[in-house]
Amino acid sequence: MRLPIVIAAISLVSAAPVSAALPEPVEAIIRAAIDSGDAKAVATVVDLAKATNPTEVDTIDALYAGFRDEQAKLAAQTRRKEEAAIRGAGLFDRWKGAAELGGFRSTGNSDLLGLTGSVAIARTGIDWKHKLDLRADLQQSGGRTTRQKFFAAYEPRYDVRDNLFVYGLAQYDRDRFQGYDGRYALSGGVGTKLVEESDMNLSVKAGPALRVTEATDGTTDTRLAGLLGVEFDWALTDRLKFTQTASGVAETGGVAVALIDSRSTTVNLVTGLEARVSDRLSTRFSYALDYDSNPIAGKLGTDTTSRFSLVYGF
Repeated sequence: MRLPIVIAAISLVSAAPVSAALPEPVEAIIRAAIDSGDAKAVATVVDLAKATNPTEVDTIDALYAGFRDEQAKLAAQTRRKEEAAIRGAGLFDRWKGAAELGGFRSTGNSDLLGLTGSVAIARTGIDWKHKLDLRADLQQSGGRTTRQKFFAAYEPRYDVRDNLFVYGLAQYDRDRFQGYDGRYALSGGVGTKLVEESDMNLSVKAGPALRVTEATDGTTDTRLAGLLGVEFDWALTDRLKFTQTASGVAETGGVAVALIDSRSTTVNLVTGLEARVSDRLSTRFSYALDYDSNPIAGKLGTDTTSRFSLVYGF
């Protein structure tokens, strides 16, 4: 729609004589562009009209101002409708997420291949955002379980203003091969959005935490700690785009969470590359590193997990 309008504009405005009134063909092509609703096409036509009719800039600006005012009103109406829909949504409405199923290879306290699965869902409101992540890694060999790792986290977040938020976090994970039956963490604090663009997001958060570790030897350790988290997503739209059956983009994402207390520091780092195959289906490769500066006796301090999986969005 945009190209024919611009071509017609060039032919009409270039032939239009300079006069005390805006030539009818020029006004007609401007109004045709306005009727299309294409803001970029309107801006292009307006610039051409001004360049070829310098004495009628005020008249052209008046037409353009009317278009922009109307667009602003439509945008405001859309925002109000979206806000009303969010406020009227039920508890189980407006959740979006992804289910992941694939294989993994781990190194560290266990060196093996296995199956991995996860579900991540999120609900974004006007000021609130809720995130729930569930993950399991399982492996059996000769009828014996050789890997069994579970992870769950729930994080509510409230936007105080555009780039500042407060958060809460409840987290649980279990990995007997790393030496614990259960590890729990509760945290709350503040965070900031350093970058918030259509193709890139970067945020950091920090706050106090309470950490409880139930070791496989029956001991329990409870400590106050500090939490530092970093979240990063980058959509590589221009660099990785496919055509025909594999139309889409690839994106990278990373999450790093560190819990620090007087005795030990634990770090969980997850980095991934995701290629979208269709609107709902993607392939994903991720690399996770778990580090404990003071591991349980007889255990290694570093575990890594490489995962390749299919991801279905819903």
